[in-house]
Amino acid sequence: MLSQMSFPHLSEVLKILDGALRSNASMSTNYAGLLADKLEQDGEREIAVRIRERLARAPTAVAYAQDAAGLIGGLPVDSESRLDTLDISTPPKGSVHLCLPGGTAKRVNEFLQCVKHYDRLRAASAAMPLRMLLYGAPGTGKTQSARWIASELGLPLLTARCDTLVSSLLGQTSKNLRRIFDYVEQRPCVLFLDEFDALASARGNERDIGELQRVVIALLQNIDALSDNTVLLAASNHEKLLDPAVWRRFPFQLPLPLPDTALRLEMWEGMLDNYAPDTLDWNALTAKSAGASGALIEQVSLDAKRHAVLDGRTLVDEGELFRRLSLSLALAQGHSPTSLSDEIGWLRQWDAKIFSLRELARLYNVSTRQINHFIQGEHGNASKPTRKRGA
Repeated sequence: MLSQMSFPHLSEVLKILDGALRSNASMSTNYAGLLADKLEQDGEREIAVRIRERLARAPTAVAYAQDAAGLIGGLPVDSESRLDTLDISTPPKGSVHLCLPGGTAKRVNEFLQCVKHYDRLRAASAAMPLRMLLYGAPGTGKTQSARWIASELGLPLLTARCDTLVSSLLGQTSKNLRRIFDYVEQRPCVLFLDEFDALASARGNERDIGELQRVVIALLQNIDALSDNTVLLAASNHEKLLDPAVWRRFPFQLPLPLPDTALRLEMWEGMLDNYAPDTLDWNALTAKSAGASGALIEQVSLDAKRHAVLDGRTLVDEGELFRRLSLSLALAQGHSPTSLSDEIGWLRQWDAKIFSLRELARLYNVSTRQINHFIQGEHGNASKPTRKRGA
């Protein structure tokens, strides 16, 4: 007797049958295309070719769907704005570099393996719905994790656009949700609900209106109706705002912390790469970036490299790198130096050893005497520090 263990692609076959039973040719052809891809990866090229040949003879109206990764046209739209409620990206396999702490990375990979071997797990009565909730501070890798999972699976990433999904019309947001979930059921993909708290905020707040509560109920119903083997990812920066019922819909729940010391060092080394000078104090850079998100480290690295390239140099300037890191951390902490003297004062307060008077004079191309004036508030025209009197 044929078992799921002896037929590892039962999920695709069942999806093809679902499409046929619903008279949904697009759904059947999409999953037939995915089945052909998986069979070819397993070495069954002849069978894959025969499936594709049969798809090629399908009517033109549905033939576009034979490439499971080629989603074109027909995106769900908001009837009020007529804008798409989904964005599609197809990150190639190996194109997304994911930097997460060891334990977190292991959990993401565990989820990936559950997706890849869903049929085996279901045959062993050990499968769970393929839904993961990612939460944590901004810049900790939630979106990057979603892109990495889609890349490793070789599937398109469909990201819900909350700016068009949430409508001002009564009942329209719930309809938009229904269209999105219906759409993703018809094709192999990864559905990513970013800024999840915009849709799934806790009910019961006295300021809530009935419409907002109906949106949460509609979201829960759509998740419940979703096939267990459809990959659903959700991300939130404010997990405490999420409705308690939402958590029960996600068997995989993953907090993403800020990078620890080891991970910050790995990020700096990877992002600066060949642009790092031999004299760079990696220990100081790692220590001074405590509390920085991965996104902030990436942005500072890119800014420092751009500055080096535009300045005609092949290596980043260490002082410039620390300056950009310090100012980026200031903005992240809610501080915004509004003048050159404020900026220099912040740098001195941040680390007077790194930003000595001489180093500040070099970075800002002024004299140490002018730096002293800036620090003491006697800066004159802060916007043009090198301009001579009377010029």
